[in-house]
Amino acid sequence: MVTSKPPTHVVFETTVGDFTMELYTEHAPRTCWNIAELARRGYYNNTIFHRIIRDFMIQGGDPTGTGRGGESIYGYSTIIHSQPHRDFLNVIFCYRAKFDDEISKELKHTGAGVLSMANSGPNTNGSQFFITLAPTPWLDGKHTVFGRISAGMKVIQRMGMVPTGSNDRPREEIHIKRAYPVSQ
Repeated sequence: MVTSKPPTHVVFETTVGDFTMELYTEHAPRTCWNIAELARRGYYNNTIFHRIIRDFMIQGGDPTGTGRGGESIYGYSTIIHSQPHRDFLNVIFCYRAKFDDEISKELKHTGAGVLSMANSGPNTNGSQFFITLAPTPWLDGKHTVFGRISAGMKVIQRMGMVPTGSNDRPREEIHIKRAYPVSQ
């Protein structure tokens, strides 16, 4: 059943502990729908936090675990087959739409526990997100802030202390066992 508003929270059960995201549905409705719906579909289940930078942020939401993957709920795919009696090549067209930023001047990266979309430039949001570990004002206006950690901040702090190797990859993987939306 589709409702007029996205769920207000998403719970993440991880191998380090659980945390809850409070979603800012009034400020970033498309982003909140995307995160909540991906969680509902099980998209984040069994993925990892692939990037951790101490005193800065932890990043997850990429099903490939590389930092290069992920798609939004706003994409589509189409397969076009040639007809057998024609001399056309079979073409598979697959397009996974990214979606536009929802930048709010009211929401800033003011401290630890701010939720924001990871992107590769303006309007390239997919499934990846990050959680700040400290104030990061240089990100204001560049990444959509869509919520905050409302429960489990100690879990986030523990994640931020995990030793990392090259490309800020955790030496020991932190898995998202399950993520699911709830309304409170």
